[in-house]
Amino acid sequence: MISGARGDALGVSVDATAIPTAAAGAGQYALEIVRALDRRDDISLTVITRRADASRWRARAPRASVVPLAPEARPLRLAWEQVLLPRRLRSLPVAVHHGLHYTMPERASLPVVVTVHDCTYFDHPEWHQPAKVRFFRRAIEVAARRAAAVICVSDATAERFVELCRPAAPVVVAPHGIDRERFSDTDAAEGSDAAALSALGIDAGRPLVVFVGTLEPRKGVATLIGAFDMVAGSHPDAQLVLAGQDGWGSQLDALAAAKHRDRVVVTGYVPDAAVPALLRAATAVAYPSLDEGFGLPAFEALACGAPLITTTGTPMAGVVGDAALLVPPGDVDELAGAIDTLLKGDPGVGERRRAGLTRVAGFTWANSASLHADAYRLAARSG
Repeated sequence: MISGARGDALGVSVDATAIPTAAAGAGQYALEIVRALDRRDDISLTVITRRADASRWRARAPRASVVPLAPEARPLRLAWEQVLLPRRLRSLPVAVHHGLHYTMPERASLPVVVTVHDCTYFDHPEWHQPAKVRFFRRAIEVAARRAAAVICVSDATAERFVELCRPAAPVVVAPHGIDRERFSDTDAAEGSDAAALSALGIDAGRPLVVFVGTLEPRKGVATLIGAFDMVAGSHPDAQLVLAGQDGWGSQLDALAAAKHRDRVVVTGYVPDAAVPALLRAATAVAYPSLDEGFGLPAFEALACGAPLITTTGTPMAGVVGDAALLVPPGDVDELAGAIDTLLKGDPGVGERRRAGLTRVAGFTWANSASLHADAYRLAARSG
């Protein structure tokens, strides 16, 4: 039997059925916000998962009720969300349901909150698979019409969402947090960072230019490969590390044309424990994304004290300011110049490092969860 809500806490269900085992981007958001919500006494949490995925979420949210309902296969899961989930929600001790990744059960009889991560499905459909563009455009438009509240992860995303979709419900901006237990500027134990990098086949003693994220078109990975190739000859010991799983429209084709491709390390998906070690070891962290909803890897790099290069006109630039070197999206020459500056030993690194640690200090998952709770209460009052 599923336990009821704790005391006077608001009963909230979250849909975690779309989160892959190797979580990145929005998947990391789901993992962190569920853990932060589970720690709140004013929220009684129910986590709805795929049938074979319950143990992961029970470990992540030990106080929550974890309900493994959804099938594994994506087409079946999407149909289940619309046909069967509304009926199951009526039997759960919840007053509000939260769709963590753009979608919502359209026939739900209780108020629904939806998270919209970005609007690139409208603004840059070329960055996504065509089938996903059609699906997520419709999902976002449905959320704008029918959700009781919408959560956006940055002011930039919220402004663009309102401009495009004219939502009927209130929009709550809830920026992501940074897990300060993992991402800090000090090694957890002496030698542990070097051991983590060694396990990835990376020599921590070399100058490292590091990218962390999914290797897909909008992340600017091809531009980064070209920029590193332009300066690699002047820095013969430097390596470029591309840490992340390969997405659609692989960016690794750019390696074939690179003169210094033998100095590019492609790690694949990096275990959570190794990511901070990689960021702390970096001479430069390059996150040249063309656009983002939030850009969490850039902020995690700053929390680790890493010298950061990221892009103008993005949510990252609006927050990091003078804590990073900023280059125009897609500009290989400017990116190469910024990488060269850091590999040469930029005297401004220390000041930017201090500024970065100050700027990211306020980004916590507890703060984000508090804003999520505000959205839930707005939705509950809507009826």
